Formats: sequence, C-alpha cells, structure tokens
Amino acid sequence: MSDLDQTIGFIGLGLMGRPMALHLQRAGAGLVIHNRSRGVVEELAAQGMTPAASPRQVAERAPMVIMMLPDTPAVEQVLCGGEGVLAGIQPGALVIDMGTTAVMATRRFADLVHGRGGEYVDAPVSGGQVGAREASLTIMAGGSEQAFARAAPALAAMGTNITHVGAVSAGQVAKAANQVIVGLTIGAVAEALTLVKKCGVDPAKVRQAFKGGFAWSRIMELHGQRMIDGTFEPGGKALTQRKDLQQALELAQVVGARLPATALNRDLYDELIASGDGELDHSALIKVLE
Repeated sequence: MSDLDQTIGFIGLGLMGRPMALHLQRAGAGLVIHNRSRGVVEELAAQGMTPAASPRQVAERAPMVIMMLPDTPAVEQVLCGGEGVLAGIQPGALVIDMGTTAVMATRRFADLVHGRGGEYVDAPVSGGQVGAREASLTIMAGGSEQAFARAAPALAAMGTNITHVGAVSAGQVAKAANQVIVGLTIGAVAEALTLVKKCGVDPAKVRQAFKGGFAWSRIMELHGQRMIDGTFEPGGKALTQRKDLQQALELAQVVGARLPATALNRDLYDELIASGDGELDHSALIKVLE
C-alpha cells in the first residue's frame, strides 16, 4: 500500500465508503470524516479519525477531499450546499468524486471547483462491497494529468486496477458503460438460470458446467451463486443499479446513442423496485423473472 503522510477528508461512509476510508488510514493518512448518519462517524472516530460537523469543515481541514456518495443530488448538496465543500475549500485543494455521478453534472461540479482554485478528479469505482473491503476496486479516473498524479497514491490505497481514462468526466463515462454491461449481464444470467430451473435442471450444476467457457464471468461467479442460493444481502443495491442505468440512458440521449437493451433492463429493475425489493442486491433481478 501507499505511504500517505497527508490529511484526507472523506465524506460518505456507507457500505463502500467506510472500508475505503479505513484503507486510507492504514496507508498512513490522517482522516477527517463526515457522514449524514452519525453512528459510523462515532465508530471511526474511536479508531482515530477526526469527525467534522459538515462538508465545509472537512474542506477547511483537508487539502484533499474524497466523496463517496449515493447519487448526483447528494454530490450537489455536499459540494454546493450552504455548509458544502465549496464554502470551505482551500486554495489548490483536490476534490475527488468516487461515486457514480451524471456526466454533465460532473463537468459542472469540476468547473465550480476550478473556479475556486481547486482541482477535480472523477474516479468512480467497480467491484462492489467486496472490492471496497479488500482494497481491490477497479477505478476509472477523469481529470488533468496533474490532478490524477496527485490523486494516484490515495487511489492506490483503495484499488488495484486504476486507469486514467481522460479529461474530467471521462471516468464517469467509463462507469456508465461499466454499469450498462453489469446490468445487462446480470439480466442475462438471471434469464439463463430461470430457464434452467423451469426445465427442471439443477442450476448449480449448469453454472459449474459454464466454468472456463464463454458464458463464465465475474457476474456468473458471484451473482449467479447468489441467484442459486436466493441470498440477496446487498453488495450493490438494485436501487443503485437502476439509478446508474437511468443515468446511462440520459447520457445516451444527450450524445445521440441508442441503448434499447439498457432501457429494457432498466424497466426490469423498475418492476423489482415496485415489488418492494429495491434494497436487495442487484442480483435479485431474478425474482422478477421467477
């Protein structure tokens, strides 16, 4: 891991953010933390992190601020609210957004940070709660070469496959594409295993037969097993997957791309959420088909 002898602010300590902050601390960083719910802040404060009452206080105390937030409105509030990061940002500070945020909004947020003399990197992640816990996240970064170089040691404490994709928002473009693939592949695995079950064949044995073939994937490995076991404790929530698919569809509309299968997949997640299962893991999509 990197030796991070610096103060880093971290805002958003949920399923993903909490283990990510712990990895930064283990790599040597001093953490100033804020979260909407206070329980996790108190827990991490007992482990040596410094609590802050607002995003503004985080920015006032840390020259690097990392956000791991659930959606674009949350990023907007944390950055631009009356007690937001922009109200307390230090000259030359680096703001890193590691959530999945809309592309056009990301460009606007970066402009606001640049207008205050700071730098901005969008660095969304893939790998779910397992990747966050094991510091093995895939990280897709957008920003200037200088900003990415500053961010790289911190990112290396949380992930293993870190790619500078391009300028600001390129990381979010990559994440939108990632989520299209994830959503559609979960749908494909769910349909295939449902077909197997309806035919009276053991889905566990069929999944085993797929190993090493073209149908095998990380999603078949993890989510296929969850579908077979019927265990849907969230690593990535169905609500979040649906939000990411909608963002991809909105981006496609802006740039004139057709994503018909993505729209169908989004609609299936709408059915799952309408049935009351939005808080389950996104692999619970199979429940709609069953």
